[in-house]
Amino acid sequence: MLRNGLEPWHLLIVAIMVILLFGSKKLPEAARGLGKSMRILKSEAKAMKEEGNVAEPRVSTPAEPPTTAP
Repeated sequence: MLRNGLEPWHLLIVAIMVILLFGSKKLPEAARGLGKSMRILKSEAKAMKEEGNVAEPRVSTPAEPPTTAP
């Protein structure tokens, strides 16, 4: 009975219900908002990844004082 999970006609029913629930005027607006959110999320994730690579502190040995020649 539920062996295959979602079939194409299930997705069609869900799409029809979304259109009926939100109306055809609100869907483009919602899609635009979702697109903006995804772009912001992607740019923030990229910035965090770059920041993580740069921000790692490096352990360095203390420099020896310069010696002066007599």
